[in-house]
Amino acid sequence: MSSRRLSCSLLLILVMLAACSSDDRGRQPGESRATGSSAALTGAGATFPNPIYTKWFDAYHQETGVRINYQSIGSGGGIRQFTEGTVDFGASDAPMTDEQVAAVKGNVVHVPTVLGAVVATYNLPAAGNAALRFDGPTLADIFLGRITRWSDRRIAALNPGVKLPAQDIIVVHRSDGSGTTFIFTDYLSKISPEWKEKVGKATSVKWPIGLGGKGNEGVTQQVKQTDGAIGYVELIYAISNGLPYAWLKNAEGAFVEPSLKSVSAAAAGARLDPSTDFRVSITNPSGKDSYPASSFTWLLLRKEGGDSVKVRLLRNFIRWMLQPPAQRMAAELHYAPLPVPVIEVLQKQFP
Repeated sequence: MSSRRLSCSLLLILVMLAACSSDDRGRQPGESRATGSSAALTGAGATFPNPIYTKWFDAYHQETGVRINYQSIGSGGGIRQFTEGTVDFGASDAPMTDEQVAAVKGNVVHVPTVLGAVVATYNLPAAGNAALRFDGPTLADIFLGRITRWSDRRIAALNPGVKLPAQDIIVVHRSDGSGTTFIFTDYLSKISPEWKEKVGKATSVKWPIGLGGKGNEGVTQQVKQTDGAIGYVELIYAISNGLPYAWLKNAEGAFVEPSLKSVSAAAAGARLDPSTDFRVSITNPSGKDSYPASSFTWLLLRKEGGDSVKVRLLRNFIRWMLQPPAQRMAAELHYAPLPVPVIEVLQKQFP
């Protein structure tokens, strides 16, 4: 090789090294070239918001290069893994109890992400295209096993003109620890004294009757495959599987369809002061347009400690999630975006 060509080659190598050095300058070990941030976070928990989390985490990765790996294992599993410290964040549709918060020595922040509706979905071809209507006491008695046939007079009285077959009702419920179960049982506990006394509200309860399905996905498939079945799932799971879902009678006596509007109306009455920990229930709210089985869903973050890079990454994601484009993605999947007052409180907590 001539000395001139050698000199040119050496110059090119030096330029490339300088460029790499400049690009890496100030970057911490393990950080993403695209963002200057750690390339991966891990989380686990609720199946209720899994569709929007999947969409968000993919969009965030495309925009920032940060990967967020999420396991949809149910709220109970999310709280457990968060408590054990095996994930960077948890996710739950049920706020942690005082005992669970004490188990992590208070080192948790509940961050609401979106709102959703838990719906009674069913497989009843004989009823045609009619959307069935239920009030809370009737729904509670179905899941208590006291109403056992679709032609029961109480169901018929709520659904005049609908052809209801003399067919057994097959109840389907969650088999895993579930925030969706918490929302559903929280609602039933508020409108049925018998339900409150015999079953109560929790992420896991002792079901009087029924078949179990794991996750919203499992309940959806059980209902879809079983003629005469009824179960409870997050709204998007019923919609995406072509299953009908019931209108529920709310606290004002109005039958309300689960929708973005009716879920947002349920959240409108929530009053949150600047120091709130966001552990609030909005089931069975006042307001004639409110859907009664509505709820926030939460990410569970540590207040302090842990990997400082990952803490910063999570805070960056929260700020991104609160922006209008991310909240619009929620609406596209039939989740209600966070109300503006809630976003304003969160922005003060995550400046």
